[in-house]
Amino acid sequence: MANDPGAKPLNEATKYVASRTLRSLDRSTSVLIEGDVAQEIGTLKQQQGSELQVHGSGNLIRSLLRHNLIDEYRLWIFPVVVGAGKRLFAEGTIPSGLKLTDGKVSTTGVMIATYEPAGEIATGSFALDEPTDAEVERRRRLED
Repeated sequence: MANDPGAKPLNEATKYVASRTLRSLDRSTSVLIEGDVAQEIGTLKQQQGSELQVHGSGNLIRSLLRHNLIDEYRLWIFPVVVGAGKRLFAEGTIPSGLKLTDGKVSTTGVMIATYEPAGEIATGSFALDEPTDAEVERRRRLED
């Protein structure tokens, strides 16, 4: 990792840690977020600086979703079926549309999809309209 060109900026970046249990952090580049996490994230988003990222916290993601605080999703889809475990978009997640803005597939089959929010999901119905008189007559003739 020492030769990884992305390691230095990542290691030096300020990390905001949302926690219900921690009271302090050991790293000087880390800031503990307590209390109203959505409000704190909203405030951070208004400030100048680098992007905010969430890694591995489904609960935090669902909270940010409820408050419309996610601008981009980078989802890594691995070619395995686990059969159990935590869902990223669990029961109770507010339905919303996503627009694919980028997609890549690794040599091992991992799909990396980048999405942005696309608003409410357009819904429809499979219910058929009432047939017109002409259609009713056509169907009657076919039965004869």
